[in-house]
Amino acid sequence: MKLKDLNMPPFNTTLMGVLKGVLDYYSIDVSNAMAFGGSGHAFLINIHEVICPSGPYCWKYDGFFKLVKNLGVEITDLGFFHSKSTAEEKAQVEQNIKDSLDNGLPCSVLNMENQTISGYDDEKFFLIRPWEAVCEFTPPTLTFKTWAEFGKEIHANFLVFRKITGKDGLTIIKESIDYALSLFRNPHEYNFEKYEIGLGAYDNWIRGVEQGHGPSHGNWWNGMVWSECRHFASEYFKEIPEKIGGNVSGSAHDLSVLYSDISDMLELVSNKEMKDKEKIKVLQELKNKEENAVKQLETIVKLI
Repeated sequence: MKLKDLNMPPFNTTLMGVLKGVLDYYSIDVSNAMAFGGSGHAFLINIHEVICPSGPYCWKYDGFFKLVKNLGVEITDLGFFHSKSTAEEKAQVEQNIKDSLDNGLPCSVLNMENQTISGYDDEKFFLIRPWEAVCEFTPPTLTFKTWAEFGKEIHANFLVFRKITGKDGLTIIKESIDYALSLFRNPHEYNFEKYEIGLGAYDNWIRGVEQGHGPSHGNWWNGMVWSECRHFASEYFKEIPEKIGGNVSGSAHDLSVLYSDISDMLELVSNKEMKDKEKIKVLQELKNKEENAVKQLETIVKLI
C-alpha cells in the first residue's frame, strides 16, 4: 500500500521537507515560510564543538512538536532504535508504522537523514528520497526485520503525523517568536552535550574552525541548512503583516532584511575553500547580527 499525494519537498532541512509534505498531504494551507517560521525551525541553529554534520538533527524537539500542533499536525515519537535493538522491538515499531499507514497517517524516519515513509509491501517500507541526487543516507526502502539499508550503524527515530485542529494565525506567530527568543535566551533547554544552540552556536563554530574543521563536510552542511532556515525566517516576516495587521509592518520588514543578510552570510560560510581567518571574521559578524535579530524579536513580540 502507498499513501497517495504524499511527497517530500527537497529542502536541505529534511525534517521540514517531511513536515511540509505532511501539511500538503492533509491539505493544510501553510506556505513554506509559515511552516518554517510557525514551527520555530526558521530560528534554530545548533553546532557541535567539531562542527559535526549532526547539528541539524541532534537537539531536543519538544518545543518544535508543540508549535507544529499549532499548524494542525500532531507528531508522535515511536522511539529511538539502534544496532542493539531486539527483533521484538523492531517488529513492534514496524507494526505501529504499518497500522498508522493503514489508517492514512504519514510516518517518517530519521537515520542520518529524515525521510517520509509513504507505504509498504510484503518485504519493506517505501521511503521518499528528499533529493534527486543519490545519497547513501537516503535509501529508497527499509527492509523489515534487518533494516539492512541502514548498514551496521543504526540511529533511528520513527515519527507518526496526525491531522488535528490548528490555531489561529496570531497564536501561531506569537508562540513561534516566543520560542525563537527562548532558543537564544535559554539555549540549554534545547541542546545536547557538546552542542550549542543560539549565540553559543557561533562560539562553537568559531572554535571548530580554529581547530581545523573549517573545510569539513560538517561545516558545509551546517552552513547550507541554517542558511535555508534563515532564508525562510526572512520570508516569514514578509508574510506576518498580512496575517495579523497592526503596527508590525516596519519591524517585520527590518527583520526580513536582517534574516536575509544572515542567510546569505551563512551560505558564504559554508564554502569549504574559505580561509579560516576570513571565515571566523564572518562568523563573528553573524553572531552580532543574530544578537541584533533577537533584540528586534523582543520588540516585535510586544506589538503583537
